[in-house]
Formats: sequence, structure tokens, C-alpha cells
Amino acid sequence: MELATTVYGMTKTFPAEELFGLTSQLRRASVSIVSNIAEGRGRGSDGEFRQFLNIAQGSTHEVQTQILLAKRLKIGDEMMRKKAESLSIETSKMLGAFIQSLKS
Repeated sequence: MELATTVYGMTKTFPAEELFGLTSQLRRASVSIVSNIAEGRGRGSDGEFRQFLNIAQGSTHEVQTQILLAKRLKIGDEMMRKKAESLSIETSKMLGAFIQSLKS
């Protein structure tokens, strides 16, 4: 949730012409992370939960790539980008560890 909230704040600093481009993509991907975790938790088995966690992990990598693109394009607030990048890395590590723990 913190990553999605940070992404929303960061994208508010993007130029208006990015509203239907990178802004929209980043917001959808960040919301997808928490949504897939929640949906997977609501499923009946650990196998289904792992599947949704893997989808969330993919969305985390999508967010990381889009943040790097924003950095290369020099759009958005640099401090907010750094915070979002750090949170996306932390989220990815936590998801990876959680997925591994469910395999045991």
C-alpha cells in the first residue's frame, strides 16, 4: 500500500501530457501489486496464493522499469522517484521471500 501511495504522489509531479501514458501505467501497476496480494489471499489454497503473489512480483518489476524510464526522461520529483524506487525494491524482496516461504 505504501508503494502505491508513493507512486500516486510521485506521478502527481509528472507533466500533464503523461496522464494517459506513464502516469496511468505506473498507477495501474502499483495498484495491481496490492490487489493481487489481496485477491490471492482470498483464494482457497497456498498454490493459488503463490500464483497471485507471482503476478504481484511481476507488477513490482513493471513499476521498477517505469520508474527507471521516468528517471531517464527526467520527469517527476527526484526525491519521490527515489523513494518509490526504494519501496519497489523492498516490496520485491519481501514478495520473493514470502513466495519462497510458501514453497516450503
